[in-house]
Amino acid sequence: MMVSTKGRYALRLMIDLAQHADEGAISLKAISARQSVSMKYLEAIAAMLNRGELIRSVRGKEGGYLLARPAEKISVAEVMAITEGSLAPIACDGLKNASCERAGAGLCLTFPMWQKLDAMIEQYLSGISIRDLLDRNV
Repeated sequence: MMVSTKGRYALRLMIDLAQHADEGAISLKAISARQSVSMKYLEAIAAMLNRGELIRSVRGKEGGYLLARPAEKISVAEVMAITEGSLAPIACDGLKNASCERAGAGLCLTFPMWQKLDAMIEQYLSGISIRDLLDRNV
């Protein structure tokens, strides 16, 4: 399991929006400058988060982005699911949909361990909100 820059920068974008929520819609240009992340990369990440309904865009002169929900209602797991797809510790289709023939036949003795680790990662990240990160409450 490796979290890419996309996932890490998505969290930075979300935290930045939460930090500046009282300012209204925040431009990607401002976030780019504060976070030292290229505009082009932030645009791609913002598009993913917008499609995933974690942020929303505001058009116009004072346009930009806002969190779609309060920071305490958005979990790190949600952000990671949108940007990373999976944080499974191994590449095994059986972890999420029990389609592994070896595990089903009892031939994969490590399967229960990987399955439990995957569940622990999901549970841990689901329990951390953007507000928790902002408040350093982890």
